Amino acid sequence: MRQPLVAGNWKMNGSLNSVRELLKGIKAGIGDVGPAEVAVCPPFVFIPEAQAQLADTPVAWGGQNLSAEAGGAFTGEIAASMLLDFGCRYVIVGHSERRTLYGEDDALVARKFAAARAAGLRPILCVGETLEERQRGTTEDVVGRQLDAVLELAGAAALADAVVAYEPVWAIGTGMTATPQQAQDVHAFIRSRVAGHDPAVADGLRILYGGSMKPGNAVELLAQADIDGGLIGGASLKAEDFLAICKAAA
Repeated sequence: MRQPLVAGNWKMNGSLNSVRELLKGIKAGIGDVGPAEVAVCPPFVFIPEAQAQLADTPVAWGGQNLSAEAGGAFTGEIAASMLLDFGCRYVIVGHSERRTLYGEDDALVARKFAAARAAGLRPILCVGETLEERQRGTTEDVVGRQLDAVLELAGAAALADAVVAYEPVWAIGTGMTATPQQAQDVHAFIRSRVAGHDPAVADGLRILYGGSMKPGNAVELLAQADIDGGLIGGASLKAEDFLAICKAAA
């Protein structure tokens, strides 16, 4: 039985005061969530605040990105070891915004995934297609290619303690949402792709839906057989909404 995971991706949002209030709200309601695992991924500068406030709770925290390099002359980058210094358990790798806005290709994402695993972090590997790719009918080609880059570099065993998040890029911040069946179909494809390398790893792999999950659609999405939780964007910035999704996952 795969334990559900709900991870909040705060993106580049918040101030110190708003982050403190958000963490306070999550802490106040987390006892009602149940058996789902919960994590938050704040901007780098707010990770110490998350660590300070969440250390005595079941909520984990992580980074939104990391460097593929272990250290050195890479101005502005954050190494896996630095995230570990502040108690991070997770790190998001290959988010669609990193791929589309900052030109991260499959090879670089795979290197970042490998760097996270080598350091002992649990990567949340993001994969997904654009609206144009879906309309062309190439969703599985795109997602398969993104997965294969990681499988070829790191091997299927590296996914045993990792997470995959399916992000239909066309459903992030657009008001559009994949239907539960559309989401389930891609999640099932991801599990099948990994099963081609290692069926046991595939069976235990947690695959999250990352396409604008909200309290209003969470129950139906999370009822699908291969959807094991959510990577939550906008709804993770409101404690009440985020906790509602966590309860739905549980």
